[in-house]
This record gives sequence, C-alpha cells and structure tokens, in this order.
Amino acid sequence: MAFQANLELLPNIAKITISGELDASVAPAFRERIEEAAEASPKRLVLVMNDLEYMSSAGLRVLVFAKQKMGAGIDIYVVGAQPQVVEPIRQTGFHHSVVMLDSYDAERIENV
Repeated sequence: MAFQANLELLPNIAKITISGELDASVAPAFRERIEEAAEASPKRLVLVMNDLEYMSSAGLRVLVFAKQKMGAGIDIYVVGAQPQVVEPIRQTGFHHSVVMLDSYDAERIENV
C-alpha cells in the first residue's frame, strides 16, 4: 500500500491519518503534514495509524520532530497503531512522550 498522510483540522485538533509504509522515502511528506498541523496551532495532535503497516527509524524521527514542533504543552495521541509500529515506539521510550490509544476515543480526545 502506498503511503498517505491526510491532515484534517478540527476545532483545537489536528488529525493526521497515516496509511501504508512510513520509511525514509516518504518521511518528508509526513513531516510536511506535521508542519501544516503546527501552523494551525492546535491543542492536540492526533495521529491515526490503524492502516500504517510499517514505520522505519526515519518515521520515528518525524514523530520526535512532531513532539518538538508542537511544543511541550500539546498532547500527541497515537491511535490504533499495529504491533509492528508500536514496538519501535516502545523500544525507544517515546511512548512516554505521547498518549497511546487502541482506538479513536472522541470523548477523551475532542474534549479539550
């Protein structure tokens, strides 16, 4: 499956739905979506990863960039990540910097 990163701006929330394989060749496209999201000054960044099949270290670096770009006061939610995507996030300890959710919980995420 080809990589896609679609940005949706909601009140106070930037939601990026990611699918396919996130590797070094497409990491710049993901980074662009992060930069667009940051320009909207959301209170939360939601990364929906249900259909993300693979994430390389380059993709993980973009997640770290997202945390830096959004700032310490912005919560980042990683939603629906598959085990092969969760594993590198946990191995690096980055799961301590984001909120990991199995599914999109509108009650929890959207009540900012």
